[in-house]
Amino acid sequence: MNQLEKELLRIKEKVNEMWDLVTFQVNGGKAALVHADKELARKIIKRGKKVNDYDVKIDRMCENLFALFNPVAVDLRWVLAVLKINANLERIGDTAEGIARLVKEVDTAFDAELLQITQVLEMYDAAEAMLTDVRTALAEENTELAKALIKRDKVLDKINAKADKALVSYMQAHPENIAQALKVSNIIRKLERIGDQITNIAEEVVFYVDAKVVKHRQKGKRDKNKD
Repeated sequence: MNQLEKELLRIKEKVNEMWDLVTFQVNGGKAALVHADKELARKIIKRGKKVNDYDVKIDRMCENLFALFNPVAVDLRWVLAVLKINANLERIGDTAEGIARLVKEVDTAFDAELLQITQVLEMYDAAEAMLTDVRTALAEENTELAKALIKRDKVLDKINAKADKALVSYMQAHPENIAQALKVSNIIRKLERIGDQITNIAEEVVFYVDAKVVKHRQKGKRDKNKD
């Protein structure tokens, strides 16, 4: 193994470590939501600093690799893809942290009826599965899986599109619980954003492996907002 290969391996290890943290944030968010677990929400928020540290570290490692080794062809595509994957992982972590902050503000468990009619838990299941599968797609260089993930994001989009109507009906029937309904509305938007960010990662897998630029549907929005 030459020095370039060693440096690429070091970056890959850091990306995997960061991915573990982000996976904990996303998966833990569902349990915190269901059980109104403020302690778990605090742990998710605390992990955010570590995720940000990894983001900076991986960026610097990639910059140093460019400067020292001038990678070409597939190595160059891999490093370029990792830079964007790293940015999207950091955004997923930020979004999951935002959900945890909403959960931490709630004094009692979310109404089961509210969670059911909005399908927010189904959104969580879909987001968790997509995050796992896009990691597999990258590790196995599986572009078919990556392309399928881009299509699967529509599941989150559809739930998000129907949520407003369900929330209005719920708030009309339960005016005493409007505060919870508004928080769930915010969580749904954040989960939809996580789906977009995972889709961005899937596109980078296709770019790295097939040297093709894939642009999924134009939605007239950007995931720069990380509230």
